Amino acid sequence: LAINLIPLPCRMESSCLDLALEGERLCKAGDYRTGVSFFESAIQVGTEDLQILSAIYSQLGNAYFHLQEYNKALEYHRHDLTLTRTIGDEVGEAKASGNLGNTLKLLGRYDEAVVCCQRHLEITRAIYDKVGQARALYNFGNVYHAKGKSICWTGADPGEFPEEARVALRKAAQYYEANLSLVQVLGDRAAQGRTFGNLGNTYYLLGEFEMAVAAHEKRLLIAKEFGDRSAERRAHCNLGNANIFLNQFEVAADHYKRTLQLARLLKDRAVEAQACYSLGNTYTLLQEYARAIDYHVKHLEIARELNDRVGEGRAYWSLGNAHTALGNHQQAMYFAEKHLEIAKETGDKSSEDTARMNLSDLRLVVGLKSNSNIHPSIFRNTNINSPLLPLSYQHYPKLSGSLDTIGEDGFFDLLSRFQGNRIDDQRCSLLDDQSPLPAHSSPSHTPPVAERKSISECETPLQDPGHFLELLASSQARRLDDQRVSMSHFPGLRLSTSSLHLEASAEQTEGDDVFFDMLVKCQGSRLNDQRCTAPPCTTKGPTVPDEDFFSLILRSQSNRMEEQRVLPPGITQSKPD
Repeated sequence: LAINLIPLPCRMESSCLDLALEGERLCKAGDYRTGVSFFESAIQVGTEDLQILSAIYSQLGNAYFHLQEYNKALEYHRHDLTLTRTIGDEVGEAKASGNLGNTLKLLGRYDEAVVCCQRHLEITRAIYDKVGQARALYNFGNVYHAKGKSICWTGADPGEFPEEARVALRKAAQYYEANLSLVQVLGDRAAQGRTFGNLGNTYYLLGEFEMAVAAHEKRLLIAKEFGDRSAERRAHCNLGNANIFLNQFEVAADHYKRTLQLARLLKDRAVEAQACYSLGNTYTLLQEYARAIDYHVKHLEIARELNDRVGEGRAYWSLGNAHTALGNHQQAMYFAEKHLEIAKETGDKSSEDTARMNLSDLRLVVGLKSNSNIHPSIFRNTNINSPLLPLSYQHYPKLSGSLDTIGEDGFFDLLSRFQGNRIDDQRCSLLDDQSPLPAHSSPSHTPPVAERKSISECETPLQDPGHFLELLASSQARRLDDQRVSMSHFPGLRLSTSSLHLEASAEQTEGDDVFFDMLVKCQGSRLNDQRCTAPPCTTKGPTVPDEDFFSLILRSQSNRMEEQRVLPPGITQSKPD
């Protein structure tokens, strides 16, 4: 995340100076909570210098941002933006706009974030600040990436992402490409690495997996140059995800193994569990079920250790699939029952439906009429006799030959058809008058400011709409007829006779008017958007990967529940009229 830091000036009253500098030192050391207390104390002491106050606002906003207290961060970045505009500090205004845009993005207020990013970009171009331009383009990409991803993973069916999401992701890719052009000229390899990683993630969501692989390979190379183990681990994980959808399962497994090694080196137990989970499902795709079970057991152990009930449920589901494939139906029954138990506990309706379907099918196979207390050893080694398909597919013909020979209703065909849907999406053509990114809004020009409202903003219907209106009211005070701004609303400002009122610019520029007008429009549209019903909350455990593509298979299985039911002999199923 590109956070814009404003160094504290040294010409400050000694008591306020000491407090602010100590807060700065603590934040640099990573102790943001204590740093915040010192900055707040500095504000209580106060200062008459507006430049100094702006620097404190900026650093305090960034500290709250790192503490994930985004509403408090928004408050201080809002003060900083208002103050810098009031005193005519363009450099400070650019940085405050960038920080405000980052914060609004984390709050899901994407259209307002776009307006702030635009202002950031406009100012840096006007003052020929190449580094600032690169940062603004990167932030732009992050906003559109976050907007697109929020739509992709909030209820959309696999391979059927809404056009709004695709438009946002295309814009994200273009802004990242524009950023790359600048940072390559500037020779900033670290910035290049970050952008390649985000660009790869964007292409992944768009279903352009080969381009995602190319970007992540470059990200991996730069991570190794810097010895950045965390970035290297992320790159390997992302490469594994992309190769899964290219049917390169062996390659994916190699990347997940490297992810596992690095997670252990970094002593990150949650990521270690995620790597085991991904490896287990990859070996299921490779039909190496015994190896899959080993990795799922390791995932289960860590999920229990971290008290991750969602992760436990996913591990039980995966173990049930693997044991069913091996023909171990009684063991599969045990895991399906555990899966159902946790699905009920966590309120995961989709998983609950899938678990019930699996149990129903398994009872038919083993001839059980009611639940039985079966407690198999999940560590027992088993031999492959007659491998069957995973849960809900065990009644179909056995797998034989390569993946290309699997029948229409096979488990692997489900995955390939899902991939096919996403590939077809890439081939769609848009009419000229429906182009998602008009020529005037390309990264080489000023980007658009009137964007469609993201449905993700409905997730916070009770969010106080007055926050940004307060920003507008305070900022537009200088547009009054007397062209004066009252300084009394700035916390930490010690008023003197000379600073009771500060004269603003004699004339307001057209660009300033457009900036505020667009913010007003964005804020106004949010008032109606907040009245909609919030989408259902989805749960995710720390031991389940963010890009859990196997959950898409689970959802697809759940949707096809009725198709997969097998009736006892002698009972025929009536067909609809």
